[in-house]
Amino acid sequence: MFAITGEEVARAISWLLGWSYFISWSLSFYPQPLRCWNLRSTRGVTVDFPLLNILGFTSYFISTTAFVGAPKIRQQYALRHPSAPEPTVRFNDLIFALHGTIMCIIFYSQFYPKLWKFEAVKGQRASSVALGIFYGSIVGVAITAMLVFLFKGGRDTPESWAEIDIIYAFSYVKLIVTLSKYAPQAWYNYKIKSTAGWAIDMVWFDFIGGIMSLLQLVIDSALQADWSGITGNPAKLFLAVFSLCFDVIFFVQHYFLYRGKELPADDEDKDEDETRPLLA
Repeated sequence: MFAITGEEVARAISWLLGWSYFISWSLSFYPQPLRCWNLRSTRGVTVDFPLLNILGFTSYFISTTAFVGAPKIRQQYALRHPSAPEPTVRFNDLIFALHGTIMCIIFYSQFYPKLWKFEAVKGQRASSVALGIFYGSIVGVAITAMLVFLFKGGRDTPESWAEIDIIYAFSYVKLIVTLSKYAPQAWYNYKIKSTAGWAIDMVWFDFIGGIMSLLQLVIDSALQADWSGITGNPAKLFLAVFSLCFDVIFFVQHYFLYRGKELPADDEDKDEDETRPLLA
């Protein structure tokens, strides 16, 4: 008889959680674009959400690819985390990030009504805040890259600038986007007193995936007997925490505050911020 150790059980649970949250989060990309497709309209949804999502998931894909497949980045990570030298980023994180990037681009394209033959929603434009985050994040990563190439020494040390700092910059872009991308939609739901345009199925998939992702990160760090595995993977940690907080807000809006309320006849505001082009 083969004896199964507690560590083997924990690793199996981690593997199961990893692919379970991958499936749940991957499914979360479909309800909203499918809802828009069925309605032939993007009414009730802010363009800020898919716009920022493209930025966030592209950054997340870059960071996960580096942690999974770039030997130099993995070496620099081990140098900064000697007691837990292996990054807690997994292959399913990379696949999820790639899939998310593709789906976000598809969803964003639905805000070009001529492309999809959708209803043209008047005044539906990216806000100045979203555009500021979009372009500001790009500038921030560029500045980090410049600092690395200016001040990187000939030898990597835990204190020196290194290429991993650029990868962490991409991770923090994902963090900023995750915090900010839900806020415009939550505020918009509050303004129109309805969540009829917002797919609650997407929120449920996101909520379940967030719980599983957080549990996997805790288990992986416990297996390494070093909790720096959590702080060493900030994108995955805060992605889950921030998503869960906003999911709860959407649940309260949908099931309690605005339950059963339809979209107003003319739900789009005509503020100055919403009359600007999508990316200009």
